Amino acid sequence: MNNNSTLKYDVKRIIGKVICDNPVATIVVFAGIHGNENAGVIAAKYILEKLKKEKITFKGNIFFIYGNINALKKGVRFEDIDLNRIWDKERISKLKTRTNNHIAEDFEQASIYLQIKNIIENNNAPFYFLDLHTTSSHTMPFITISDSLNNRNYSSKFPVPIVLGIEEYLHGPLLTYMNEFGHIALGFEGGQHEDKRSIKNCEAFIWLSLVYTKCIDKKQLTDFFKHKQTLKRCKCGHSFFEINYQYTIEDNEVFKMNLGFDNLEKIKKYQKLAISNGLIIKAPKGGRIFMPLYQNLGNDGFFIVNKISLFWIKASLLARKLKTHHLLRVLPGIQSDINNNYTLIVDPKTAKYLAKEIFHLFGYRQQILKDDKLHFIKRDRRITKFE
Repeated sequence: MNNNSTLKYDVKRIIGKVICDNPVATIVVFAGIHGNENAGVIAAKYILEKLKKEKITFKGNIFFIYGNINALKKGVRFEDIDLNRIWDKERISKLKTRTNNHIAEDFEQASIYLQIKNIIENNNAPFYFLDLHTTSSHTMPFITISDSLNNRNYSSKFPVPIVLGIEEYLHGPLLTYMNEFGHIALGFEGGQHEDKRSIKNCEAFIWLSLVYTKCIDKKQLTDFFKHKQTLKRCKCGHSFFEINYQYTIEDNEVFKMNLGFDNLEKIKKYQKLAISNGLIIKAPKGGRIFMPLYQNLGNDGFFIVNKISLFWIKASLLARKLKTHHLLRVLPGIQSDINNNYTLIVDPKTAKYLAKEIFHLFGYRQQILKDDKLHFIKRDRRITKFE
């Protein structure tokens, strides 16, 4: 692309849609944000076909949106840069002023952005943003969310593991960007890339989403319990997990994950996990291995997650409902960001003595280190204008 490019609204980005008068909700489903993850696209087409064929009464709006169209055509994760790592307000601002349109993903991002903006401006809330993915490792279905209470409440309806806090470790996911405006946003991982069951899992997730948003009456969906059972196969059950370690692959590093790890499989401290430049990488702590990398693209070698206790879940719910997070602002070494009421600026020395888990309890997630200060971002938001 050249500097004379303009943001374009591309109708071909819509896989399909169903709209109605006086919708109870508007659902936006993204499929193929990574071009080697086609299961969501196939599932979307199956659902559109069934909705049309069976004439199911639909009381909401749903839009199925292609992600990285060019990468999907080539069957690659991305062309120049990961489309799911570039969603932040600074980059969007550059797209608007046409100073950021030199690579393939700039066009993709601009087109998706305009599609979202058009949907929000011309349809009724509440809005639900769902992003369908698959992984390079074998896995049962699971959900990833930014830890806002509305995300937590909605994701809890699905019979799959829920992983909190991935936005602390990944910069610029699309759903984190949508959360900044207060909307419900869930990432669904349907299975391994080439596993045909991943398509069925994505289908089941979407059907359940339509029921849980009241767009479809459960009585109309004859396969409701079958779809629920499809997603219920994970040995971990319906539990919350939190990421507490990330192995990042450096530039020019030769990394190879040891074969045979399934996603969310239990691992022990010091267990051999991978090889880096000929040296053995061992687990620095016990837990469950999360999203081990078995593909050539990407710099997230693996994560380690641990199950969150029900006590912590209930305690954080109570703390947020009572709005006790304001107490953090009076502690030494912590101040509010004058430019963003949802951000706390924390002296790293203070953070050493005030565990990250305390900020998590009150709904804050560490996101960036800027000017030698830690920035913790609050995940519970009021809905604001999309821009």
